[in-house]
Amino acid sequence: MNDLWVSVAMLGVSVLLSELIRSAARVLPIDYRIYLREAASTFQLCCCTHELKLLGDSAQLELSYGLALTYTVTLVHLVTFQDATCNPTAALESVCRGTRSLRAAGVVIMLQFAAAVAAQSYVASAWSQGLSDIHLQQKSTDFRCFDPLGGTLLEAAVVELACAFVLQAACMHAHKLDERLQVHFIAAVVTAAVYAGGGISGAMFNPVLAFSIQFPCSGHTYLEYCFVYWLGPVLGKQWTGVHSL
Repeated sequence: MNDLWVSVAMLGVSVLLSELIRSAARVLPIDYRIYLREAASTFQLCCCTHELKLLGDSAQLELSYGLALTYTVTLVHLVTFQDATCNPTAALESVCRGTRSLRAAGVVIMLQFAAAVAAQSYVASAWSQGLSDIHLQQKSTDFRCFDPLGGTLLEAAVVELACAFVLQAACMHAHKLDERLQVHFIAAVVTAAVYAGGGISGAMFNPVLAFSIQFPCSGHTYLEYCFVYWLGPVLGKQWTGVHSL
């Protein structure tokens, strides 16, 4: 249980640090404010997911604890992210819709990936302090990550596609609910997707998040991870757009 509370504290610190950056961004011009919020929110998403994955892999939490923590953290993300998407596919979609220039989308994507790399360094530094047993275990393996796939490459890619499709569909229809219920609905969908697909692919359904969490893992090549974690979510998001026409 001590491991759990240390991880919860680390989640809180990650959110607080990101929120401070978002608050500081309010004094900047609107363009720079958007970029800084995107970077801070992506950093928060990756840091929290690193810690949740470590808990799930090492601490063997009871299912009820794991799902409750996933739901709660997702809810916090939705409330704090403001207009940040933390997802390269969303930036590319905004270009297709004409709401953002290609150059602006490129800057957003670059900042997202930079934040994903910064999150890797941040959690490694935090884990190196050895505040809990699972952090010490991770330090003893030199922060290495092993094969994250619980199925074949094709199965994992299909899971990522399906998760991205379901989440995008949920986001498109959430406005039909009472405004107070919308974030709870999305958080519940994300939690259900993680529960259903986590054992096969890890249920990232976000290219930049997967880049931070799964790409450093051994077991598969870079191109194989691209197939699963980049092509799968992009096709899932596009498939949702086709079905919405």
